[in-house]
Amino acid sequence: MRTALIQMSGTADKQRDIRRAVENLRRAREAGAELAVLPEMFCCPYRNSCFRAYGEEAGGPAQTALAAAARELGLYVVGGSVPELAGGKVYNTSFVYGPDGAQLARHRKAHLFDIHVDGGQKFQESAVLSPGNEITTFETAFGTMGLCICFDLRFEELARCMALRGARVIFVPAAFNMTTGPAHWELLFRQRAVDNQLFMVGVSPARDETAAYVAYGNSLAVDPWGTVLCRAGGEETILYADLDLTRVDSVRRQLPILSARRTDLYELREK
Repeated sequence: MRTALIQMSGTADKQRDIRRAVENLRRAREAGAELAVLPEMFCCPYRNSCFRAYGEEAGGPAQTALAAAARELGLYVVGGSVPELAGGKVYNTSFVYGPDGAQLARHRKAHLFDIHVDGGQKFQESAVLSPGNEITTFETAFGTMGLCICFDLRFEELARCMALRGARVIFVPAAFNMTTGPAHWELLFRQRAVDNQLFMVGVSPARDETAAYVAYGNSLAVDPWGTVLCRAGGEETILYADLDLTRVDSVRRQLPILSARRTDLYELREK
């Protein structure tokens, strides 16, 4: 499954960003991609003050453009994320579209980015955003796929639930920053890949040093053995990862972790 990782910057011009996203999807398809992934908040500055202002309800301009591009190009599109307005709330939401343009999935970021790192980053998404409450998987011609957003990645139970549902790849639109990115970005993707014996694909905004929130970049794909298949720097770029999904079956056969009987640790302790 040839997968395009589209690392682009979100700016203050939403319509321009949507047009650029569609142009990048077209470039990806021309390069043979069968599935393409956009970054978290690909058409919105990553600031609490912007989320509601740049938000859109069901059928909004970003959603409409991505669905149309998926249909035109015959491409699976994991639409990064956009601020979604629903019921008076704002969600950080990723929409997935099939090659016919139909919506296959919607994931609302469940774990909001509320952190205060000593001497580093401070951010509180919950001041504006509301959390989702679903585990998100979707079906493709290549098998079952999983989806989460950024801070969701830190919660290993979520990835395990997707793996147990049959996910062979987990896609993660994400905007780690210059504090957490160098420390944990690659580590977390390799860890989730090895723990769950599947492919992990993380797509970040490109790094803009002039932005209020500076994304780390470094979009990457990792195989079920923990091997990094491709990794960007901070620049705007499109990476291509050819995911051999038989690799999932091979690794799971050699190390049958997911199918193994779980040891009852309480029982062991009593012994």
